[in-house]
Amino acid sequence: MIPISFWFDPVSPYAYLAFERMPQAFEGCSYAVSYRPLLFAGLLKHWGQLGPAEIAPKRDWTYRQVLWLAERQGSRLDLPAAHPFNPLPLLRLLAACAPEGDTPNRWQCEQVLHHVWHGGAAADDPARLAELTRRLAPARDPQSDAVKQSLREAGDAALARGIFGVPTIELPPRAGETSPRLFWGQDGLDMAAAALRGEPWFDGPAWNAAACVPAGVQRR
Repeated sequence: MIPISFWFDPVSPYAYLAFERMPQAFEGCSYAVSYRPLLFAGLLKHWGQLGPAEIAPKRDWTYRQVLWLAERQGSRLDLPAAHPFNPLPLLRLLAACAPEGDTPNRWQCEQVLHHVWHGGAAADDPARLAELTRRLAPARDPQSDAVKQSLREAGDAALARGIFGVPTIELPPRAGETSPRLFWGQDGLDMAAAALRGEPWFDGPAWNAAACVPAGVQRR
């Protein structure tokens, strides 16, 4: 089985949609997933970007698009009472669900994502968070320094790989390469699936050549 990593933040509706569709998109492939929660805002800060919900017209478009995508792929999606929200409590809960040095399982990730994207309630409501924590029964204290440090390390590991957004699917390096291959976004699922199936395009020159195009004009 090919080991892959699914980097995500539950604040992202695209991460939720990709999570829901991944088993269907990867049907017939031999793979094992590690689910790796990380703070999307940390990526944005590092790369000097704004999130989709921080640009007013893009925010409206994002919500319209994800509702349409959910309808198209047959996934339930209810916008939370307010968005964006602070996802740190949910990220810490996910990190705490796994033993030190491990990652949460799919069921635990599903519970957190459904907490956000099913029902239309406030994702950061204290009573709902308490109930979710009770249901997941994390192995570690979500407020512990060790859990907080593990999230910081996840962010550092993502940046070291060149990850800039969520969701990102990480596949191992190809023969002769040292860096993993990254597939960004809900709409990158089919491309990642094609790579998993060994389509010949991924053995050709185009993948690496795309990273060698010189920049023309750069904004300051």
